[in-house]
Amino acid sequence: MGLLLRRSVRVGPFRFNLSRSGLGVSTGIPGFRVGMGPRGNYVHMGCGGLSYRTLIPRASSPRSPASSPRRFLNATTPPAATTHAPLTPLVSADVTQLIDGSSDQLLDELKTKHAKLAICPLVVLVAVAAVVMAVMSGRPTWMTTSLGVMGIGAAVLAAQWDAFRKTTVLFYEFDPQMQALYESFAAAMEKLRSCSRTWHIEASGPVHDRKYHAGASQLVSRRANRIALGTPPFVKSNIDVFAIPFGRQTLYFFPDRILIFSGGELGAVAYSDLSLQASQNRFIESESVPRDAKVVDRTWQYVNKSGGPDRRFKDNRELPVCLYEELVFMSRTGLQQHLQCSGLGAGPDLARSLATLSQRMPVETRRRP
Repeated sequence: MGLLLRRSVRVGPFRFNLSRSGLGVSTGIPGFRVGMGPRGNYVHMGCGGLSYRTLIPRASSPRSPASSPRRFLNATTPPAATTHAPLTPLVSADVTQLIDGSSDQLLDELKTKHAKLAICPLVVLVAVAAVVMAVMSGRPTWMTTSLGVMGIGAAVLAAQWDAFRKTTVLFYEFDPQMQALYESFAAAMEKLRSCSRTWHIEASGPVHDRKYHAGASQLVSRRANRIALGTPPFVKSNIDVFAIPFGRQTLYFFPDRILIFSGGELGAVAYSDLSLQASQNRFIESESVPRDAKVVDRTWQYVNKSGGPDRRFKDNRELPVCLYEELVFMSRTGLQQHLQCSGLGAGPDLARSLATLSQRMPVETRRRP
C-alpha cells in the first residue's frame, strides 16, 4: 500500500506546512501570535541517517519461539475450577521503563504534554451545573439560554486551549529507499488488519483434566480487539500509523519508533529492540468461526479418554478446531504482548518486514553546535 504523506496539519487555528524550504506554521487569526501554538517536530528518514528538528515558536526559547502446534481453548468455556491450573496473566512491562534513548527529547515533550490536565471537561461540567441551577431556581428563560450559549462558547475555547497545550505535531519525510521500506512494512500490517478477527491473549495456563476442556492442553483468556489506522490522542501527524490495542496498552507504529500509550503514561521502543515471533496453533473455538479461519479438525466440549464425546453430559456440543496464528511482540526493555489472528500468513510476513525495518533503520544523526 502507498503512503499518504500530508503536506499540512491543522491544530486549532494553526496550520503547520511542510514545503521544500522546510517546516513552517501560520494562523488565520489576526493578532494571534504564532508563539502561542504548539511546537512542530520534523523527522527526516533517509539512508544517510535519522534527523530530528524542532520548530520553536518565536515567543518561546529552545529547551536544552516458534514451537510445535499446541491446542488451546478459550477460557470463556465454563469449566470446573479444579480442572485446570490458575491462568498466568501475560503482563507487559510498565511503559515508563520502555524508553528509547535516541529520542529522549521528543519523548519527554510527548510525556509532558500528555500529562497535562485537560480543562475542557471541567468547563463543560461547570456550564451544565450553572444551567441546571438556573432552571431549578426559576430564572428567566433568556438568562438560562444566555448561560447555555456562554457555556458552549467557553467549552469551545477550552477545547482549543487544550489542543494548544497538549498537542504534539510530528512531520515525517522519507527518501525513496526508506519510503519503500516503510511501505513494505505498512503492507504487512494491512494484511494483519484485514484478518476477520484478532484477539489479545491476556492469560494462559495448563489444563489438569483435559476431558472437561475439549482435550485442550492449554487454557487461554482472550479479548477481541481491532487493529486501527490513525494517531494517538493529542498527536497530529502528516501520516496515519497502525495501532494495536492490548488491554490498557496501545502500540502505535510510527516510522521511527513504536510509541506505547497506557492510560496517562507513555513509553517508546526502538525497532531495533523489537522482535516478533509468529507461530501457528490449533485452537478449539467455542465462539463463532471467523470467515477466514481454517478448520482442521473437530472435537467435543467434553471428551472421554479415547477422544470421543462423553455421553454423561447432555449439553455436550461439537466444537471446531481452527488453525490460528499467534504473534508475540517482545523487546529487551520488557514489552511482551500476545496477539492471536484468524487468518494465516500475516504473522510471518509481518515478522520478516519488522526484521528488515530493524536492520535498515537509519541511525540518528546530531548536528554539532
